[in-house]
Amino acid sequence: MEYRTITRIIGLLVALFSTTMLPPALIAVIYKDGGGTTFVQAFVLSLVLGLLLWYPNRDAKQELRSREGFLIVVLFWTVLGSIGAIPLVLADSPNLSFTDAMFEAFSALTTTGATVITGLDNLPKAILFYRHLLQWLGGMGIIVLAVAVLPMLGVGGMQLYRCETPGPVKDNKMTPRIAETAKALWYIYLTLTIACALAYWLAGMNLFDAVGHAFSTVSIGGFSSYDASMGYFDSRLINAICVVFLLIAGVNFSLHFTAFGRRGVNLKTYFRDTEVKVFLGFQLGVTAICFLVLLNSGIYDSPESTLDHAMFQAVSISTTAGFATQSFSEWPLFLPILLILASFVGGCAGSTGGGMKVVRIVLLLKQGGREVKRLIHPRAMYAIRLNNKAVGDRVIDAVWGFFAAYAGLFALFMVALIATGMDDITAFSATVACLNNLGPGLGAVASHFGDITDTAKWLLVLAMLFGRLEIFTLLVLFSPAFWKS
Repeated sequence: MEYRTITRIIGLLVALFSTTMLPPALIAVIYKDGGGTTFVQAFVLSLVLGLLLWYPNRDAKQELRSREGFLIVVLFWTVLGSIGAIPLVLADSPNLSFTDAMFEAFSALTTTGATVITGLDNLPKAILFYRHLLQWLGGMGIIVLAVAVLPMLGVGGMQLYRCETPGPVKDNKMTPRIAETAKALWYIYLTLTIACALAYWLAGMNLFDAVGHAFSTVSIGGFSSYDASMGYFDSRLINAICVVFLLIAGVNFSLHFTAFGRRGVNLKTYFRDTEVKVFLGFQLGVTAICFLVLLNSGIYDSPESTLDHAMFQAVSISTTAGFATQSFSEWPLFLPILLILASFVGGCAGSTGGGMKVVRIVLLLKQGGREVKRLIHPRAMYAIRLNNKAVGDRVIDAVWGFFAAYAGLFALFMVALIATGMDDITAFSATVACLNNLGPGLGAVASHFGDITDTAKWLLVLAMLFGRLEIFTLLVLFSPAFWKS
């Protein structure tokens, strides 16, 4: 294991990450909210730490292998999550403990969207902007941005990219060079963000809210500047814009690249993809169920209002964004549990969404169907096909392995949370909220996570990391074989 090379890279990344403290400091100056000093102090601390890690190891430039790639990605998220907590620890408002600051920073960077903070409406603008910014950077994965820079620093990036990109198939590159791939992803991501911010602004948000909520929407993070979340704006147009961009961000970004590539616009790319069709069909189905149940219960004044709330909440929760127009935990019958379960599906592979990813669910169902056919015709040969291409058994095995590991970790986290004194419903929904990078839950965590114990918060931080790194990237570090030469 090339520890000095790893330390050098982490030092560079920490130094690079320190620059994210400067935009909130500028916001503090613009709005005169008094939070600028905090972010300048955090910038200096993180920059010095990065240089201290980099300078003694500046000449260590060994080639990375897969093992180092996994370790760097995990260290990247844990170290940067910790660095990201520095301004929240130093800030007078909100007055957070060390545990709460770490929870908030990791929740932002992993785009989980769970919060321990109340009174968002009265927080300094710099803190609000910083929370949005962390989600935006974490949405596509800061590591992808770093991969675009690393080749210039003498480090190959493919190992990092393979470890970070969400989804079961990770060897496909949109462009021949990994740096070009990372840049292409970020160009798409930045374009969507600008379009979303502009749409919010034209719909009536002020510029600060439009940019901040665009960051949280395109990253499918769910942080808002208000306790009432999107319900604060009370606008069907804003809700519709949010839904549209959540659906766009929930689609595989490589499809966006293909559809709007160098050969011109080709929207047929989306309709030829099985995962996208299932994703959109699933969103439509969950929305229809919520609409019919809410309409029958007569909670809202009109069918239009019912459709607005049903569509917004269904898409927001099932894509794992976690925005709200009101607390879905107060909805009747089975709807709260339905939406929580819908978050297990999440977005498409290669999107900014959380959950298990649509393509895995599709492959699991196809594999289940194949086993039923084999029971009827034991000697028949059945191939599992996706987009008219046969899927290799290695991929199917990986999907089953992921599902088994996911189920095992889910049970482990839920039991551990119950052991801290949490009730069953809260423990179940908190595990779902953090492992799926969803955010809101039910019971004691329906509105915020501030009232649970510190032990539970640290467990959920670990669950967020497992969810963001797609289980195996983090789980592999717990294997003794990984550390053997």
